[in-house]
Amino acid sequence: MMNPFASRERRHRGQRLAVFLLGIAVVATIPVTALLAQGQRSPYTVVETGRSYQALQQAVNAIGEGTGTIRIEPGVYRDCAVQQAGDVGFVAQVPGKTTFDGAACEGKAAIVARGRSTTVEGLIFQNIRVPDANGSGIRLEHGNLTVRQSWFRDSEQGILSADDPTGAVLIEKSTFSRLGRCDRGLSCAHSVYFGDYGSVTIRRSRFEAGRGGHYVKSRAGRVEVTQSSFDDTAGKTTNYMIDLPAGATGRIADNVFVQGLDKENYSAFIAIAAEGKTHPSTGLAIVGNDARFAPGVSRSSAFVADWSGDKLALGANALGSGLSRFESR
Repeated sequence: MMNPFASRERRHRGQRLAVFLLGIAVVATIPVTALLAQGQRSPYTVVETGRSYQALQQAVNAIGEGTGTIRIEPGVYRDCAVQQAGDVGFVAQVPGKTTFDGAACEGKAAIVARGRSTTVEGLIFQNIRVPDANGSGIRLEHGNLTVRQSWFRDSEQGILSADDPTGAVLIEKSTFSRLGRCDRGLSCAHSVYFGDYGSVTIRRSRFEAGRGGHYVKSRAGRVEVTQSSFDDTAGKTTNYMIDLPAGATGRIADNVFVQGLDKENYSAFIAIAAEGKTHPSTGLAIVGNDARFAPGVSRSSAFVADWSGDKLALGANALGSGLSRFESR
């Protein structure tokens, strides 16, 4: 089984959008240092106790192995935290007005999560880069993760996980912009990359303008990607829209896919079991999607490329000119 932290990514050669927007406005914010200098109260408040803290790690430590929600005031925070245990929520007081900019704990991410469960709501993560080129908004190492109405942008990766076959991931109403890389002789990074998790569910989210790698890469045994948009029009040296390299069951439905011109690999939109068959893919439903090339792009590609040999449930999808429905590889 390949480890997403260590495995070397296999390289490959190679409009109209029904956009599901996040609803987060780009707003002017002030750095947390300015908030504190003005004598305002500490920006991180544990809702259950009412106690406030100046550092995110202090608030996480206060919850410890228990259950709690950290309410975060508007601002730009060059701060990060490691959740070692418990059930912790990181929630913006006003969605879209709280930004974590640049800082990464343990050389990994703004939030390193290895507790029982982690919830993130209404936050923006940006400009996160680390020496191993996997800088992420969230590094998920254990437990369940729920992300809602959040925005990941201009970093090496949005979300990266280790393996937890008992864990579940849910992403809703979130946007992933200008993420990924595949350079410097290092393993590729992606907009999101999940290891061998129990399940990964992505609903009503947007992926756009990737900077390398895949938009969604998941080794989970079960996946659901629905009502989301993949706009590769402004992508640069990108690969697949959805890569399930170890196979998976589940559902990919009611999404919009647009492939852009600047691709490292344009041979498929969705790839199944390209790196081996850890999980069966029998019954994986792919239906109700709209897929096409960006205006001015003329080439041939496969909507679904399958290495598993399993019987997929490939239903009706609206495909643009130059796209074949299915290829067995």
